[in-house]
Amino acid sequence: MPDAATRAVVVLLAVLGAGTTALQLSGAEAAARLVPAALALGSGAAAAVLARRAARLPRTARRPWQALAAAGALLALGQVLALARPDRDLRAGGVEDLPALLAVPVAVSAAVLLLPPRAERRLGTRVVLDGLVVTIAVALLGDVLLADLLAAVRGPAEGLIAVGYPLVGAVLCGIGLVTLTAVSEDRRRAAGWLLASFVAMAVVALGGAAGRTAEDAAPVAGVVTVLAWLAMLGTALGAAAADRPAPAADFPPGSRRALPLRGGVLAHGAATAALVGLTAGVVAGRPLHAAEAGAATVLLLLAAVRTLSWVLDAARLTRRLERTEGWFRALVHSGDAVTVELDAAGRVTSATGAVEAQLGRPEEDLRGRLLVGLLHEQDRDLVVRVAAALRDGAPDGLPATGRLRTADGAWREVEVSGAARTGGRRTGDGLVLHLRDVTERRASHRELERLAYTDSLTGLPNRARFMAALDGALARAGRGARACVLLVDLDGFKAVNDLAGHDAGDRLLVEVAAALRAEARGTDLVARLGGDEFALVVDGGPDEALALAERLVATLDRTSRHAAPGEPETAGPVLRVSASVGVTEVLSGADASATVREADLALRTVKAQGKNGVRASGEALVEESARRSRLARDLPGAIARGELRLVYQPVAGAEERRVLGVEALVRWDHPGLGPVPPEEFIGLAEDDGLIVPLQRWVLATATAEHARLVAGGRDLKLGVNISVRHLQARCLVEDVTRALESSGLPAHLLMVEVTESVLMDDDERLLAELAELSALGCVVSLDDFGKGYSSLAYLARLPVQVLKMDRGFVSGIDTDPRVAALVGSVVDLGRTLGMDVVAEGVETRAQLEVLTALGCRFLQGWHIGRPVPAADLADRVDGFDPALVGGPGVVAVP
Repeated sequence: MPDAATRAVVVLLAVLGAGTTALQLSGAEAAARLVPAALALGSGAAAAVLARRAARLPRTARRPWQALAAAGALLALGQVLALARPDRDLRAGGVEDLPALLAVPVAVSAAVLLLPPRAERRLGTRVVLDGLVVTIAVALLGDVLLADLLAAVRGPAEGLIAVGYPLVGAVLCGIGLVTLTAVSEDRRRAAGWLLASFVAMAVVALGGAAGRTAEDAAPVAGVVTVLAWLAMLGTALGAAAADRPAPAADFPPGSRRALPLRGGVLAHGAATAALVGLTAGVVAGRPLHAAEAGAATVLLLLAAVRTLSWVLDAARLTRRLERTEGWFRALVHSGDAVTVELDAAGRVTSATGAVEAQLGRPEEDLRGRLLVGLLHEQDRDLVVRVAAALRDGAPDGLPATGRLRTADGAWREVEVSGAARTGGRRTGDGLVLHLRDVTERRASHRELERLAYTDSLTGLPNRARFMAALDGALARAGRGARACVLLVDLDGFKAVNDLAGHDAGDRLLVEVAAALRAEARGTDLVARLGGDEFALVVDGGPDEALALAERLVATLDRTSRHAAPGEPETAGPVLRVSASVGVTEVLSGADASATVREADLALRTVKAQGKNGVRASGEALVEESARRSRLARDLPGAIARGELRLVYQPVAGAEERRVLGVEALVRWDHPGLGPVPPEEFIGLAEDDGLIVPLQRWVLATATAEHARLVAGGRDLKLGVNISVRHLQARCLVEDVTRALESSGLPAHLLMVEVTESVLMDDDERLLAELAELSALGCVVSLDDFGKGYSSLAYLARLPVQVLKMDRGFVSGIDTDPRVAALVGSVVDLGRTLGMDVVAEGVETRAQLEVLTALGCRFLQGWHIGRPVPAADLADRVDGFDPALVGGPGVVAVP
């Protein structure tokens, strides 16, 4: 891309061309001085820009343009000397021609310097032939065009000008073509512009010869010469601007460089133009001179030799291509994979290798078909996935398998073992896929997997598969998912084996396996551990696990006859079989062996207490289930009985050093169980559909009590936690509006706190609810930020003004530098998004000091103040000690 200086000089050259043309055609006497002045100005400006461009290039790359700048300076000097001789004789030449003649070898040196280093230079006979053809062709064409002028030459000075200028032009064209052919690919564009500059220089030479030897042709020749001169300067600037030399490492010594076709094409074009011009002159009656005939003969011979070299190159490349194709076909057919080529539309254009043996279709049946149409409907994205992976780089998903329909309608599992694009990464390229039939291998693998993980008698997963499933449940427990393990042992199975025989025992085990599968859900794993012991991994909490265990005990409690082999069913002994079940929860951080031991301990406890029952590990699950049932039963009437109350915890500002707001927290004082933690009964309310009436009571009570506090002249905000279930009920805005109107509390003093789980519910209606609350004037706060569902992509969409960091961030902030760094990033995020950040759980002075040093302005926790009833809140706010939020000192962040 040319810079501003280059563009400015090009515009100057265009203006000079228009002005000088008008001057010369008008015949004004001032043209004799103004035209050389214009050429001097243009040449000098071009030389300056070329020198400036050269100074910006690496040392080894700047030399061609330094030489070209020197040539421009010489041309400018020649025109300045011409101005000093206003009465000069053009036909005789003068001192002003000397700099112009010196500029020619300097320009030639620029072409030579543009070539690669000698160690990497590969001219070859073809490049030399192209240069000779162009040189002779241009010289011959110049002789034809200037024949009449040469005949009118008078004296050796005119002869030197008439003959020397065209010869110089011919040599320049030949050298320019050799340069264009021999330069490295990264500088070929610059060489093309340089060739154009040399052609323009040749036109200058021919025009100068015509103007100095033929007085009647001088006006037209003068215009052509000046315009060609300016074009020569412009193309030289283009050459310098187009030069983008690549690092030497990109072209190591000895590396092959492809010879372009354009050199031979230009040479043949020049030869054709010269011969056509010579022939046209002969047809028109122009006599053919011996020198011209000799030059034409040499030109024809050189062109014939160049054509012969093309033929030989074509034959050599054809043989090499045939050998390469033969080698490639032998390589493809010798492998066990099938190579399938697809066009841009996904149709098979060719298939090589053992096509029918591997794919179940002959090659002619595949050709022209869409490969996607032959794949199973569940695998039809296979080609799309491979193509997408190739566009992004190497296909990481390979090998990939899919099912392909054979000619007889069967399915074969085919593996894509390799893939490539047919033409790089251009749009519209096809694909080359390497396919292999892996049906038998996959079937063997599945069979081995079945044998390794399946109980041969019952068909259930065996102990190895159970332990693998338990490991997966433990991993999910670390992410918050709940699961339980049930161990089932049959009571009375030994009697069946002893009295009815092992065959009857085996039949009983098969029946039990079927009963367990029938009672369990599709997501639960049922396994046989060995003997009469079974195990289940249940996806769910203790309630679901205990309910399933009770059903299993009821289902497996049976009395039946167990006949020996060969006896009728009514002949066997009547035996009672039951089951004992031990239950334990899969806990995060435990290991599989410890979990199984806990369940086994519970199972042995059942056995010791009389069998045919359920026992939870340590009875914790049973107690939890009983407690949950009672709380669920008593919660609906808790409001009416006056068992619920609100307490308020202050939020202080680090800069203001006073209480800026309070958060309303609901408490349940159960008459029989005592205080119930909010995290326990809030979850019950959400599960049982009681959360909306509960939070309506909280909103009404909190706003009324806060309005009385604000009426006393206190400017405090009120924070109320809102469940996502309340948002989903689509009545939150209405409930908030009713509470504000009833209490008289201004909307801007109410802060609605939603947990960040709302980020996972990508529902535009929820976002609209929050937006309506914000439009109402309420402050929207994102509570427990960072606890587990944080998503910056969704956060940017929410109308949130406040982020409340989860207390888990604060607990280790004064001892762990990583936690401090994380909190600092959250504070910076809030500042960037224009949100206030509140730190919850501030319990120590050290935590407060680190938070303040990190720039967290709003603090909440037991260090600031514990929750208090509404009756004590005014005294707590008015009597707040500013020293609790620290002084002005700076604390180092750990």
